[in-house]
Amino acid sequence: MPGITPSLWFDTQAQEAARYYVSVFPNSEIRRVSHYGEAGPRPAGTVLTVDFVLDGQEFIAINGGPEFTFDEAISFTISCADQDEIDRYWSTLSEGGEEGPCGWLKDRFGLSWQVVPAGYAELMCDPDPGRRDRAMRAVLGMKKLDVAAICAAADRT
Repeated sequence: MPGITPSLWFDTQAQEAARYYVSVFPNSEIRRVSHYGEAGPRPAGTVLTVDFVLDGQEFIAINGGPEFTFDEAISFTISCADQDEIDRYWSTLSEGGEEGPCGWLKDRFGLSWQVVPAGYAELMCDPDPGRRDRAMRAVLGMKKLDVAAICAAADRT
């Protein structure tokens, strides 16, 4: 199977964003930076792309210009081991960005993230519709997700 690598379009902040993301996630690195040449369309020497890895997932950031911006139609989900991890990613990624509902946020570059507990998808697909619905109602009332509150709501009878 061919590899699939998400490409993130920035105006001019590709390298700044890649450096930031690499600082946030463990086991991450910038692998390569390419630059525009004399053929343009941006000035020669300007960063064109940044190839980087976030905890094993490859990405490409491109300085393509102001024509396109991020929106919520694409987001990246971070499955967190516990509440401390949720709290850490939430506070780090939302700084300079925007908190949204139900565990969603936009970082300072406008990229959307879902910060959720491990096992979240299973809970939202629980075969017990009452448990699933109680959990969903709890989530709908939150910005940053509170694992204990979601579990308490799900298990309430």
